[in-house]
Amino acid sequence: MGSVGIVLGTMVLFWAAYQMYGKFIARSLFSVNDKNKTPAVVLQDDHDYVPTKCEVVFGHHFTSIAGTGPIVGPAIAVIWGWLPALVWLVIGGIFIGAVHDFGAIMVSLRNKGKSIGEVCASLISPRVRLMFLVLIAVALLIIIAIFCLVIAVLFSMYPAAVIPVWLEVPVAMLLGFLVHKKKMPALPLSLIAVAILYATIVLGAYVPVTLPQVAMFSPLTVWVVILLFYAACASVLPVWQLLQPRDYLNGHQLFIALIMLVLGVLFARPEIVAPVVNAHPVGAPALLPFLCITIACGAVSGFHSLVGSGTTAKQVVRESDARTIGFGGMLMESFLAVLVLVAVAAGIGMAGADKGISALAVWNEHYASWTA
Repeated sequence: MGSVGIVLGTMVLFWAAYQMYGKFIARSLFSVNDKNKTPAVVLQDDHDYVPTKCEVVFGHHFTSIAGTGPIVGPAIAVIWGWLPALVWLVIGGIFIGAVHDFGAIMVSLRNKGKSIGEVCASLISPRVRLMFLVLIAVALLIIIAIFCLVIAVLFSMYPAAVIPVWLEVPVAMLLGFLVHKKKMPALPLSLIAVAILYATIVLGAYVPVTLPQVAMFSPLTVWVVILLFYAACASVLPVWQLLQPRDYLNGHQLFIALIMLVLGVLFARPEIVAPVVNAHPVGAPALLPFLCITIACGAVSGFHSLVGSGTTAKQVVRESDARTIGFGGMLMESFLAVLVLVAVAAGIGMAGADKGISALAVWNEHYASWTA
C-alpha cells in the first residue's frame, strides 16, 4: 500500500466510523437526547460554564488533546514497522479512543459537568474518588513539567518563535471579547486573527527573543517559570477570555497543517521506505505492549477524559454536540497521527534527494536502532 492509499483509505474509514459507529454509540449506549439540558445551560456562570457553539468547543477540545502525543508517538513507533502502527491507530482510534472521549464528555454532561475524578464518588465510591484524584494530580504534575520543559527548550533553540507564540495571547483575548461580549461572528474574525498570527512569524524572524541568565537561574529555568505563571493565569480566567479563543485559533492552524500534509502526500506521492513489520529492532523493547504504549494519544489516552470532563463538558450546548466534539475530535487526532506516520515512513526519505542519497538510506540512518 502506498502513502496516498494509506491517507485516503484512513480518511474514508474514519469518516465512515464517525457516521455509522459514532451514531450507533450515541443512540444505543448513551441515548443522546437534545431535550436534556446540558450543565452549560443549567449552571451558566460565564466563567467555567459557558454555552458555546459546537465548532468553537470542537476547536478547544481538539487542540487540547492533539498536542505532541499524536506526533511523537507514531514517529517513534514506526521503528516496529508502519503496518503495526497503522493498525493500532485505526483500531484504537475508532473502537477505543473515540468511544472513550465521547463517553467521558457524556458522563460529565449527565453529572453537572463534574470532572471524571469527582464523578467517581457517585458512580463507584468516595475512596476511589480520592485515589483517582491523587493519580490525576500526579499525572498532571508530570504532564505540566514535561510540556513546560519542552516549550522552554524550543524557545531557547528557536528564539524567532517567541514573538509569534506569545502574541497569540492578546490576539486571542481580543477575539474572545469581540465574540462573547460584542456578539460578533466568530469565523470571519478568527480567519483575520489567523492571518495576523502568520504575519507575526515574519516579525519573529526579524526580532528573535533570547532571555539572559537571572541570578543563578539559566534562561531555560526562567522560561519554565514564565510558562508556569502563564498556565496559572490562564487556568483561572473565564474560559471565553483566553481558553476558548486561543484554542479556536489553534484549531484553525491545525486544520491548515492537516490540509497541507494531505496535499503534500497527494502531490509528492512519497515512497514508503519503512519496513512493513520490524518485530525486533536493535535495542528496542518488545513490539507488544510497547507499540500501544508509545502510540497513546493517537489511539487512546486517559488524559483526554480530563479535558472532556474538566472543561469541554461545561461548554457544550446540546448533547448531540458531544459526538462531534468527542468522537469526531478523537478521530481527527488519529488521522493526524496517520499523517505523521506517513511523514516518517515515506516523507523523511525525501530529505536526501538533493544530496543523491536514497530514501531508504535516509530512513535507515534515523531508525538504525532504538538509540538512534
